[in-house]
Amino acid sequence: MLNFTSLPPLSLYIHLPWCLEKCPYCDFNSHRLRDQRLPESEYVDALLRDLVPELPLIWGRLVETVFIGGGTPSLFSPEALDRLFSGLRAMLNLRPGIEITLEANPGTVERGRFAEYRNLGINRLSIGIQSFDNECLARLGRIHSRDDAVRAVEAVHDAGYETFNIDLMFGLPGQSPEMAAADLQQALALAPPHLSWYQLTLEPNTAFAADPPVLPDDETIYQINQLGSEILANAGLEQYEVSAYARPRHRCQHNLNYWQFGDYVGIGAGAHGKITLPAEQRVLRRARHKHPQQFMRKAGQPEAYTETTVAEHELPFEFMLNALRLKEGFAVPLFFERTGLPISVIQDTLSRAEEDGLIEWDITRIRPTERGWWHLNDLLQRFLPD
Repeated sequence: MLNFTSLPPLSLYIHLPWCLEKCPYCDFNSHRLRDQRLPESEYVDALLRDLVPELPLIWGRLVETVFIGGGTPSLFSPEALDRLFSGLRAMLNLRPGIEITLEANPGTVERGRFAEYRNLGINRLSIGIQSFDNECLARLGRIHSRDDAVRAVEAVHDAGYETFNIDLMFGLPGQSPEMAAADLQQALALAPPHLSWYQLTLEPNTAFAADPPVLPDDETIYQINQLGSEILANAGLEQYEVSAYARPRHRCQHNLNYWQFGDYVGIGAGAHGKITLPAEQRVLRRARHKHPQQFMRKAGQPEAYTETTVAEHELPFEFMLNALRLKEGFAVPLFFERTGLPISVIQDTLSRAEEDGLIEWDITRIRPTERGWWHLNDLLQRFLPD
């Protein structure tokens, strides 16, 4: 029996689904725009309609963070985003000084546009660079060059952003530890307060899955991991999540809300949301149609999304799937606050994981050990429902 006694923080995710090209490794809901008109006005209208059915679920709640992802959100003009935010502010209670993040790709941003985004209240950017090596970028199907990437980050600084993220991948086709280290050193030379550094994986239903490139072997990946972690630590970026590194006071608050199993409304093609409903003692998930045209036709109507209640026996795994990604783990009371279940429902699993050296556990906090960190998938599988 669930027993929710409080509400978690609430975030808003907005999905803008178009890219100039579809990268061969990408399994996100993104759609190629090349030689087509970007339907900015129609899509903004659809987003605002899409939000309306969410409002009864979140009346009176404060929105703590906003994240605009994609696709390539930086394809959208400041004028379109201005109209979007005017509508959002009319319908939502946005926290003063709220963290608002926009994803941007170096190959799609005109110099000067970052400053216009900042004037709209977008105070955090996430720049999808992936690599500074031109050959690696070509293998990844990226449309920008190393010089484009450097200029984009310089433009972020020029626009006066106090916080931003650089996205980098490792384990790329043909990449050596030295090449991965060079990527990191180039990124650090641009002084990012936050860096996301994660391994390329071959996801189903992607071009790379259908025609896999040759990736570095496990030993090379281990060497890259060790070398990269040392470089980032020496540069003063603390790893606080599996793939997230930040300077003090620059952790991504939006992603932290995901990892701590907070609530979020998701609007836009393919967006997902999770809302805790204490009055009904359940956790609700909604998912939008993926195709942009179908989404725009149906936005705001009941048939625009599917709705499910997270089963009680699935909540422990969903919580741990997120919370154990954090280097510091989580405070024990958070499990009850976010799942409505006592920690005793996973006590046997926790005890076995502790005996196997995968977690550290006391009365205040549960965190993965170094061994658990390196075998995180094995650790998480222990919490799967029977």
